[in-house]
Amino acid sequence: MDSPDIRMVLVAPSHPGNIGAAARALKNMGLAALVLVRPKQFPHPEASARAAGAEDVLAGARVVESLGEALTGCGFIAATTARERDQHFRVVEVRAAATRIVEESRRSPAAVVFGAERSGLSNQELETAHVLLRIPADEAYPSLNLAMAVQLVAYELYLARGAAVARGTAVAPGTAVAPGTGAGVRLATAQEMQELFAHFAQVLDEIDFHDRTESGTHLMSRIRRLLQRAELDHNEANILRGILTAVQNRRRHAGQPR
Repeated sequence: MDSPDIRMVLVAPSHPGNIGAAARALKNMGLAALVLVRPKQFPHPEASARAAGAEDVLAGARVVESLGEALTGCGFIAATTARERDQHFRVVEVRAAATRIVEESRRSPAAVVFGAERSGLSNQELETAHVLLRIPADEAYPSLNLAMAVQLVAYELYLARGAAVARGTAVAPGTAVAPGTGAGVRLATAQEMQELFAHFAQVLDEIDFHDRTESGTHLMSRIRRLLQRAELDHNEANILRGILTAVQNRRRHAGQPR
């Protein structure tokens, strides 16, 4: 079974043993791309000990300073959450999302993001994702160890890859595959989306369109979540940026003779 282009991203992991166990989980399931965002302790002997046969995955792990850097070049992004539902995010069971992640990884790198052991992911970090993944667990104790969560998601991805092969839908890496259509333009990358959000914020400020709520801080967060749920492709993101540029040009030319 070919190795898909799926990054497993751990944000601010505090226990080196979890990093090593995550590396082992990836190798068990035929994955190799591990990215660490501001790990508290790495490299570390405990990480190496817990990797137990997956030293190559651990040695190849990238260490970066920001989630944005970890997601550079990625198209489809999923993030893990302990929440059952959220009115602003699309939350799906991990098994339901695994097939989509595998399919999207054939077009451009996909990513699954995991939060720190104690705090999980912040709302700002969750906003980088197209969907949130929830792993069902008993209500009495739903909190999962980080390495366990990585293992469960990696297992579901492994099953999804096997199901694709059985259906005869597996394709060589780099072949364009769009969910439900068989072909399509790649999703806008995380960097392209961040540039779109920054452009949106700039135009809103220029036209004096501000958040009217009491706190006055939620408008851009809602716009970000809206556009992430829309799953814009590369061309659609460019169209929106073209519209924003046209708005800016129109304002700059206001008052001049036509």
